[in-house]
Amino acid sequence: MDKLPVVISELSVLIDQFLEYLEIEKNCSKLTIRDYRHYLDIFNKWFSEVCKGKNISDLDLVTVRKYRVFLANRVDNKGLTLKRVTQNYYVIALRSFLRFLIKNDHTTLEPSKIDLPKTESRSLKFLEREQIDRLVTAIDTSKEEGIRDRAIFELLFSTGLRVSELVRLNHNQINLARGEFGVIGKGGRARVVFVSDRAEEWVTRYLKERKDKFKPLFIRYSGRVIEDNAGEKMRLTARSIERIVKKYVRQSRIPVDATVHTLRHSFATDLLTNGADLRSVQEMLGHKNIATTQIYTHVTNKQLRDVHKSFHSGNK
Repeated sequence: MDKLPVVISELSVLIDQFLEYLEIEKNCSKLTIRDYRHYLDIFNKWFSEVCKGKNISDLDLVTVRKYRVFLANRVDNKGLTLKRVTQNYYVIALRSFLRFLIKNDHTTLEPSKIDLPKTESRSLKFLEREQIDRLVTAIDTSKEEGIRDRAIFELLFSTGLRVSELVRLNHNQINLARGEFGVIGKGGRARVVFVSDRAEEWVTRYLKERKDKFKPLFIRYSGRVIEDNAGEKMRLTARSIERIVKKYVRQSRIPVDATVHTLRHSFATDLLTNGADLRSVQEMLGHKNIATTQIYTHVTNKQLRDVHKSFHSGNK
C-alpha cells in the first residue's frame, strides 16, 4: 500500500525560511536557532489545531490573546506551568517571525501591536572576590586535572568568556606573552579579551603539565583517549564545564548557586566596582547593545558610592 504524501503547511514552510534567514543573514548561533524552532513549532501546532483553515495572514490580536492563554496554562514535562519570562520567549519568537514576514512582503499582523507583559526583574547573581578565592582554593591542584580546573576558573574570571567561547579555545590561540587573545562571540562578533596575571600563571602551568599534542585548550581526563582529528574528541564540552563549576561550588560551600555565567557576571561587576566605564565593559563582554550591559549598573558603582558616602547628609 502506497504511503500518503506528507502535507507540509504554508506556515511550516515560512518558519523554515525564517530559520534559514536567522542562520544565513543574521548569523545566529545553532542554539538560538534551535530555541526559535522550538518556540515556533509550538505556535505552528497550536495555530493549526485551533485555527483550522486559516493562514498566517488571518492572525489578529484576538488569536494572539488566545495563544497567550494557551501558553499561560501550558504544562512542562515536570507538571509545572511556564514562568512568565518563559512565556515571553515564545511571544518574542512570534514577533520576530512576523517581522520577517512583513519584511518579505507577506500580509500579517503588525508585530509592534503585540505587547510583552512586564516581568519581575531578575536578581543578578555574582561572586565577591573573597568568594572567588574560596572557590579556587577548594580545587586540589596536586594533579593535572585540578590544575586544568584552576586554569578554567581563573580564565573565566579574567576574561568574562561565555562557556561556548571557552570550550572552543585552542591552546595555540592564546598569546600569554601579550596577555590577550581574540575570540568570536555571539553573532560572529570578534573581540579581544585580556588575561590577568593569575590566569596567565595557571594556564601556563596547565600547558606545561600537558604532554599531549591535542589542539583544544581544555581537554577531558575521563573516558577513552581518542587522538583522531588533533584530539577534537578530547575537547571539554560546555556541559562538562558547567559540571566542573557546580562541583567546586558545592565543595567550597559558598552561599551562591553559581554557574559559569555567574563568573561572567562577577567579571563585569568586578570591573565596574573598581571604576571601569560601562562602554569598556560592553566591549569586553562582547555585548552588541550597551542596554544589555546596563543590567550591571544597579549592582554597584564604587565611584557613586564614594560620592554618596562623602556628601550625603545622612552619612556620619
